[in-house]
Amino acid sequence: MSPNTVASYGSDVDLFLQETSLAPEGVKADDIVAYISGKKMSERSQARLLSALRSFFNFLILEKLRNDNPCDKVAAPKLGRYIPSVLSLEEVLAIIESVDTGSWRGKRDRAILEVLYGCGLRVSEAANLRIADVFKEEGFVRVVGKGDKQRLVPIGEPALAAIDAYLADRPFSGDVLFLNAHGKPLSRISIFNLIKTQAIAAGIQKEISPHTFRHSFATHLVEAGADLRAVQEMLGHESILTTEIYTHIDRATWQRSILDHHPRG
Repeated sequence: MSPNTVASYGSDVDLFLQETSLAPEGVKADDIVAYISGKKMSERSQARLLSALRSFFNFLILEKLRNDNPCDKVAAPKLGRYIPSVLSLEEVLAIIESVDTGSWRGKRDRAILEVLYGCGLRVSEAANLRIADVFKEEGFVRVVGKGDKQRLVPIGEPALAAIDAYLADRPFSGDVLFLNAHGKPLSRISIFNLIKTQAIAAGIQKEISPHTFRHSFATHLVEAGADLRAVQEMLGHESILTTEIYTHIDRATWQRSILDHHPRG
């Protein structure tokens, strides 16, 4: 699993054991059900916790510290197809334009937003970008995604221009592209905070994150007629089934258009 998944699963298990004060060897299915009920967790959060606990108890079985997995007796929630939140092109541009580029940090923030949307990157992929990964003449960035798999992603002129403006003003050296005020690599949390700050500045009321830019990018591509396989390659999805979620979003737009103009509507 990716380092982020490992960290999340570890955090979930640790919190469960702390809040229940139970010894791992003695946890029962009823304990898990009571914990979930008491927390009033969403179905998606329940599913993640159960997945983390199931992995943990399977580990205990391998270590011969348990003979059973209590999660086997806990019914997993039925999850519908996840439909991500998506911004309109106008909303994306409003957020990007809301950045004050009067300082090098403002230019950096503008470049981050341009790259997140223009290349459809995950937040960790953007945070880990290096200057050497940007091939300006060829119009590509080299991205290291999940499982340390590399892919080449097209990058457009707006993102390249924003990167150039930022680098021309950046007071630090080093190969990592996006740096904080101390010249260190910018964290994922800092990028999350940037998104929230600029969304408020742009008057966007939706609950958004860096991933919203990725979802919006993919949705806009599909709506414009981009080949689904090409979108899959850009996003770094293992399976085309993951990318197909964006056809569902586009289908909803198409359905509304048909019904709005239907002769018997």
